[in-house]
Amino acid sequence: MSALRTDDDTWDIATSVGSTAVMVAAARAAETAGQDPLISDPYAHLLVADAGTGIWETLLDGSLVDKVAAIDPEIAAVYHHMRNYQAVRTHFFDAFFADATAAGIRQVVILASGLDSRAYRLDWPAGTTVYEIDQPKVLEYKERVLSAAGVTPSAQRRTVAIDLRQDWPTALTAAGFDPAAPTAWLAEGLLMYLPADAQDRLFEQITALSAPGSRIAAETAGNHRSDERREQLSERFKKIADTIGVAQSVDIQDLIYADEDRAPVREWLDGHGWRAAAQPAAAEMRRLNRWVEVPMGDDADAFSDFVTAVRA
Repeated sequence: MSALRTDDDTWDIATSVGSTAVMVAAARAAETAGQDPLISDPYAHLLVADAGTGIWETLLDGSLVDKVAAIDPEIAAVYHHMRNYQAVRTHFFDAFFADATAAGIRQVVILASGLDSRAYRLDWPAGTTVYEIDQPKVLEYKERVLSAAGVTPSAQRRTVAIDLRQDWPTALTAAGFDPAAPTAWLAEGLLMYLPADAQDRLFEQITALSAPGSRIAAETAGNHRSDERREQLSERFKKIADTIGVAQSVDIQDLIYADEDRAPVREWLDGHGWRAAAQPAAAEMRRLNRWVEVPMGDDADAFSDFVTAVRA
């Protein structure tokens, strides 16, 4: 059970689950600015710079890992690993959308879209509509920042301002979504913030809205560190934050539902009319030469899988 979550909690971009979108965008910005980047997100820096979360904006500092290494080399490796993981994850799901549109799909739904900028930065085929679903304040922030910078979408973009624990299928359909058309769905950085029953319900709703030939990609929730290991790392992160003078907005582990009853995503999809495959995130990081040795690095169960599936 999550320490900070309730069934009706809400957030903006600087609080609770919303702040994790800033962390992910900061990692994309750092990757984009680095040498030989796996991805290109020219809007990530804009979306992070004035988000107001404190510690996550510091990820924009290219010298951060060196600063952390001077305090705690092991935690510096964790930071480096985290940034690499986000780059690899983004790269994987960018390729998923490229494959889906190459197969003729022109309807896309990004669940809990946060600061995802794919509707703006990917080269979408003509006629593609991208639906973004998230909490109202999160969508409002992204729209305001990118509009002020003169950034426009590269596909038709439609926002659906609703919590996924509410009746989002009705809201999505009201926004123009066509259940009869094949759809490419993305659940990235989402499932760990849902309890097991909510994850099942989400996939049931997606399946009900998916015409044959639809595709889905999801990052599994993965398993989590022991309470003892988590407490140790949390204290070390806090020490670093205090030393370099930034405020910690939230401990991400307090937002996650570590639910032992969570269904394996690949197995669930295979049993409900999809043909699924899974790529371990650690294997993908190694394939792309982005693996960093970190605590629990030898525990495959501690890392997520990237699951893709096609609706039969």
